[in-house]
Amino acid sequence: MTGEMVRPDPRKCVLLDVDGTLIDAVDNQRRVWATWAGRYGLDAAEVRGRFARTGLPVPPVIVDAAAVEEGKPSPVPYLLAAGQLGARPEDCLVIEDAPSGVEAGLRAGMTVWGVNSAAAVAGVHRHFTSLREAVPAILAFARPEEATGVG
Repeated sequence: MTGEMVRPDPRKCVLLDVDGTLIDAVDNQRRVWATWAGRYGLDAAEVRGRFARTGLPVPPVIVDAAAVEEGKPSPVPYLLAAGQLGARPEDCLVIEDAPSGVEAGLRAGMTVWGVNSAAAVAGVHRHFTSLREAVPAILAFARPEEATGVG
């Protein structure tokens, strides 16, 4: 047996930025920082609750700033997440709200959709004014067999 990772059959993966995409950094900043200060990290139940409210599944992998030496706009965070999921970069969809995150996703060779802004960030492949608006398209990307009726 080698140390190489065995890739499963190709599948689609969605990689979401958290701050500003899943968490409204302006409206919820005080609450998020209070949780962080009290527990030295985000409350997992809060993160799960935000996913549940969007209708998106809770991710099996979370890559945060502590997991990488190079942050965005380096592609390293998104490439690490794809690697941990066993996905090829071209099979990943990045959901971002910030120019540095968009650049990171594009440099990683991934499809990048922008959310939570009135105007599209330069370079995104598709733009939505809110994450809620994007959810049906995100789910269709992640589950193409359901969108096409193939099962």
